[in-house]
Amino acid sequence: MHELRQRKALEEMNERQRQEIDVMRREQVEADAALYNANEQKVTLENQISEIEQYVKDNEDKLATNKHQLEVLQADYDRLQHERDAAIREAAELREKNQQGVLASSGALNTKFSLIELQQATQDFNPTLKIGEGGFGNVYKGILRNTTVAIKLLHPQSMQGQSEFHQEASVLSTVRHPNLVTLIGTCPEAFGLVYEFFPNGSLEDRLACKNNTAPLTWQTRTRIIGEMCSALIFLHSNKPHPVVHGDLKPDNILLDANYSSKLGDFGICRLLIQTNTCSTTLYRTTNPRGTFAYMDPEFLTTGELTPRSDVYSFGIIILRLLTGKQPQRIAEIVEEAIEQGNLHSIIDNSAGSWPFIQANQLAHIALRCAELSRRRRPDLTVDVWKVVEPLMKAASMTARPLSITNPSDDASIPSYFICPILQEIMNDPYIAADGFTYEGEAIKGWLDSGHSTSPMTNLKLDHSLLVPNRALRSAILEWQQQEQH
Repeated sequence: MHELRQRKALEEMNERQRQEIDVMRREQVEADAALYNANEQKVTLENQISEIEQYVKDNEDKLATNKHQLEVLQADYDRLQHERDAAIREAAELREKNQQGVLASSGALNTKFSLIELQQATQDFNPTLKIGEGGFGNVYKGILRNTTVAIKLLHPQSMQGQSEFHQEASVLSTVRHPNLVTLIGTCPEAFGLVYEFFPNGSLEDRLACKNNTAPLTWQTRTRIIGEMCSALIFLHSNKPHPVVHGDLKPDNILLDANYSSKLGDFGICRLLIQTNTCSTTLYRTTNPRGTFAYMDPEFLTTGELTPRSDVYSFGIIILRLLTGKQPQRIAEIVEEAIEQGNLHSIIDNSAGSWPFIQANQLAHIALRCAELSRRRRPDLTVDVWKVVEPLMKAASMTARPLSITNPSDDASIPSYFICPILQEIMNDPYIAADGFTYEGEAIKGWLDSGHSTSPMTNLKLDHSLLVPNRALRSAILEWQQQEQH
């Protein structure tokens, strides 16, 4: 019995030991599994750490590269800034030298010539040397002190001639502008005025192709419009007395050897008195003088001459340059053509292929200048110059010889080489927001003049950014090189 109990106790003890062993085994398995998972996590974390370290290294390399590029760009910016500052200083020095030169040369305006000198210069006023005549007197070509000059003799017996002599001598002795004629000197005893000589005559002569001269190109005409606008702005803002020309017409616009235009004949111009409030008084007369087709209608009816009287005349001149037509009813003709959508039909074809967009802009600004009501005419500085200046710059980029070439010569030019605005082969093509490519100066001029629409579609542009079309530029250069061989 005792042995039975011992055996039972031993079996119970063995059973407990087996259970303990089973628990230990399970714990061992769980510990092994936990250790395995820990090792797996360790490997994963090590891989992630390695990847992060590589990412950090790559970004450090990129940061170093970007930093280097930034330093290069900063150096380029500093260099360009320095060059710009140097250019500004150089331009200021040149302006100062130029002003000094003008001041130095202005002494020549006081040059007095004797009647004998004028007679010798013109072979005693030989009729074959006469280059102009009118109610004011005669103009002769002459050689005076080894210089070719134009000599105007005003009628001394006429009070009008004497008045014009003193008026013109007074004005041209005090105002200087690149697009005003230069008065070299005077001859008081003969009421003579001595000017620089203009080998290409007057704008009226060139519009009429006098002596079978070639028609002026549209580029030259656009430049003349800009030059006359600049000259008028200068005169109208002259201090202390604004100057109104009063007889602005193609006969009084003279062309030098380079076809640069200069405004002359100041015999009936008027100096206006400016008040302390900066407003300008009117000049009133009961006997308006000038050339009827170019005269301000309000000046004719009221006798009141203002700077906007010149604006009217300027508008008629623009329309003449644009159409080649005579001044009578020219504003009505152009306005009617625009209303009917036929402006292109009255553009002067002898000037070459005038870009329609430019022609359209000039026609509209000219009609505004030629408004019958003085109040409705635009301000030259604020309104007109903003339109004319970019057109003048764009035209200068494509200036060609004054004689017009045969249009058939352009037949082989690929159409996509042609700027839609200028109708000329592009030198520096840019892509605009509308997807079209234009000559850089032309599209920049279009945008700078306040346009926010496409020159091709008239739809609003999404933005004003321009992208260089280098592929097209390369193609144009390659084509031009092939054409030269």
